[in-house]
Amino acid sequence: MQPHGLVEPDGEAETAAHAREFDYYFSTLDSTLEYARRRDYTGPDYGDGMSSQLLQRLPFENRFLNLAVQEVVKRTPVDVRPLLRVEHRRNYKGAALFTMANLNYHELASHRGSDRTLDFDPIDEAEQLADWLLEERVTGYSGFCGGHRHEMQHLHTKGVPSDPDIVSTAFAVKALLRAAELDERYAEIARTATSFLVEDLNYREVEEGAKIDYHMNHPEDSYTLNSAALGAGMLVDLYEYFGDDELRERATKILDHLAAHQTDIGGWPYRLPADASHLSMDSHHNGFIIESFQRYRDVVDADRYTETLDDALEFYREELFELDGAPNFDESNAYPRDIHASTQGLLVFTREGDLEFAERILRWVLANLQVEDGQFYFRKHRHHTKRVTLMRWCQGWMSYAMSEFLLACQDSQSWTRVRADRSATLQS
Repeated sequence: MQPHGLVEPDGEAETAAHAREFDYYFSTLDSTLEYARRRDYTGPDYGDGMSSQLLQRLPFENRFLNLAVQEVVKRTPVDVRPLLRVEHRRNYKGAALFTMANLNYHELASHRGSDRTLDFDPIDEAEQLADWLLEERVTGYSGFCGGHRHEMQHLHTKGVPSDPDIVSTAFAVKALLRAAELDERYAEIARTATSFLVEDLNYREVEEGAKIDYHMNHPEDSYTLNSAALGAGMLVDLYEYFGDDELRERATKILDHLAAHQTDIGGWPYRLPADASHLSMDSHHNGFIIESFQRYRDVVDADRYTETLDDALEFYREELFELDGAPNFDESNAYPRDIHASTQGLLVFTREGDLEFAERILRWVLANLQVEDGQFYFRKHRHHTKRVTLMRWCQGWMSYAMSEFLLACQDSQSWTRVRADRSATLQS
């Protein structure tokens, strides 16, 4: 599906065309949030096969059977969750994304004028979700933390809902800091996540900087890079809010280690050593790392990682995206084209100020993965599309990424630049 009115008019007609395009995208954001809101932000999730009621009722447990069910649910071309009676839950990271999307929606609606009547209160939605993040945090650790709300079977261990991880925690912290304008206690609680990172995730200084663990049960023979980047990004977010120099110093050391392990082509493997994971330099995980370096540049120091970021962005754009905005899965494979890769690209190029390319990504998603207004599918394979709507992976990421893009474009001058860049690209 494509937005209407994409001619290049002048004067008053141009202003009207700007409004129509922006209205189209805003309407899509509105529908995306409505889809999630009607379902109380619960739904299928990536890797939720262990929540199968049939599996849970078996009188025995076997990790290979767990893995088989989990991977069948994740990978089959059709959605088998109803057949296996997989329970729908609210995802912790998804709740954080929806918190920020609702706050962004409120800002966008306010900017558009007080005469617009909303069908819901985005501030109330955001506050309820932020409260849920506090209520559902994992306790018994050194500070604030959270994790997935369903069990996940790994090859050698099993993750359970009481196992926190830095990825879920980092997004919850970002959401709570954003929601602190509603209640200061959100920020004060989020601040304690530093202790979780340092004490429980084993922050340790190494020759090239510093490292942290992804979660409590991470194997000792490998290191996950994108989770470390998100941990550093969390420290930058907290530093921006509280101004504590120790947060900045720890973030710098973690990012120093990441910069030291950037490959010659500009990207990062999922783990060190690279052969410790089936994933290579996949798109959305590289996007996580790049966005963390962007945050550091924008908040702490514009120059420290200039070369690292320049090389990463060149690799990201040239190798992990097509000219029309379609996401490649990794540096060697176009398919499957994953909606999470698209949304992360939307965030990275929006933060970089390349709104024209960000819009290309958004338009590709709307044309290829949107089922109906505001509902999105998971992945497009070469010969089929995985026709399942994952609440966090699809709806959460789309609502958050679209809202960030629209905030960057909401003034007419920015939107004029997007259209001018698009016109120049078409003419070239």
